Amino acid sequence: MTEPRKLSRLRSLEKLTAYLEELGIELPLDEEVAPDGPLAQPLDVAGRTLGNRFAILPMEGWDATAEGRPTDLLRRRWTRFGASGAKLIWGGEAYAVRPEGRANPNQLARNPSTGRDLVELHDLLVASHEEHAGGSEDFLTGLQLTHSGRYARPQGRPAPRIAFRHPVLDARVGITSDEALFSDAELDDLIGDYAAVAKSAQEAGFGFVDVKACHGYLGHELLSARTRPGPYGGGLEGRSRFLLRAIEAVKREAPRLAIGVRLSVFDFCPFRAGEDGVGCPEPSDQQPFGGSQDGLGLDLDETDGLLTALQVAGVTLLCTTAGSPYYNPHVQRPAFYPPSDGYRPPEDPLVGVARQLRATAELKSRHPGLCFVGSGYTYLQEWLPHVAQAVVRRGDADVVGLGRMVLSYPELPRDVLAGRPLKRPLVCRTFSDCTTAPRGGLVSGCYPIDPFYKRRPEAKELAELKRQAKGSAR
Repeated sequence: MTEPRKLSRLRSLEKLTAYLEELGIELPLDEEVAPDGPLAQPLDVAGRTLGNRFAILPMEGWDATAEGRPTDLLRRRWTRFGASGAKLIWGGEAYAVRPEGRANPNQLARNPSTGRDLVELHDLLVASHEEHAGGSEDFLTGLQLTHSGRYARPQGRPAPRIAFRHPVLDARVGITSDEALFSDAELDDLIGDYAAVAKSAQEAGFGFVDVKACHGYLGHELLSARTRPGPYGGGLEGRSRFLLRAIEAVKREAPRLAIGVRLSVFDFCPFRAGEDGVGCPEPSDQQPFGGSQDGLGLDLDETDGLLTALQVAGVTLLCTTAGSPYYNPHVQRPAFYPPSDGYRPPEDPLVGVARQLRATAELKSRHPGLCFVGSGYTYLQEWLPHVAQAVVRRGDADVVGLGRMVLSYPELPRDVLAGRPLKRPLVCRTFSDCTTAPRGGLVSGCYPIDPFYKRRPEAKELAELKRQAKGSAR
């Protein structure tokens, strides 16, 4: 693989276009971004008219209390999301429907004060949005419901619960027997937890919930459970049964809520760092959902079938993503710099961005009645608005979702919609410290760019973590 070029050095449209041609990929790309252009246009969805085409994507938090309740750090982040100017907040962050389903000990989770906590968080979003971005009548908020499944770490150490046995992934989390498998009865019982939290979200004022099915967590892993016997495995009908039953239960308990699904629309086989530090595949006989038989390409036929079933079930919002941050992060979130426990990308990150945009566009063309929120934009950096506008203008997605970018630059949507140039010092360069820090037990945040986190004592701890990781890799 040719060493990727830093995108920040491709400062002209001519240089970027030439590099894309060199890579053999195509990105939708508008030369000029108009403040009153496609990104500023309203959109009717879920009984609401959104004021623009920007969304804030859910990210897993590592700074709640041990009981899964909000802290001042978490409130600061949600306040910034509300102030961003984006008219769709897709969940704020992942909310575990039961404590043992958390991916870390400081993730938001269901607890005896869930109802009160959700009221507080919803009201924070709305108040901050009204203060910084005008009225909230065209503003839609959601809550992402999750169980971390294979990647559950509620006490800080692996406590995996899995949908099926996978030879490569089992070894990575220390699974040696069937003890970690969810039984059918346990999955039946878990569905009630999704419905209970959704009811609390409805009472708190949220407009929709996301029944999460992405990134290797339980809802996503079940979609690949081809070898699982019984009602939750085998063919696509069985593998999608948990997701569809959870949606049905949510609709029954919280009928006023719209339903969204954040879905890994394709997946690849697991990757690991090779001897040179570059990611290399570890294929197995398990075909991933939305992926080819060898796990190294796309096959969207099953994804297409699932989206049809989701529409029949009443889903109106779909947020597309791909892969998993645990076993193929270059597929899920293209980045120039890997986290300290990761690998250097085996392809230019632009290839990963183009792959996600292309898959979203293809599925949108097959399902025009779904509201599609796209992902994978942060790596585009200064070119993000140019690609985002082109995507929406072409109808390849309805809304552009922002994740890591808003940790460093939450007001990016407001600046774009006001016709202001981007503030280059705030643009995320995908340093991946927002992953390295929490995996080392530190709180969430953008340590390289956000002055608030630069000044925190954890910044020194993070620097030491990275130094040790770099030394051990030699």
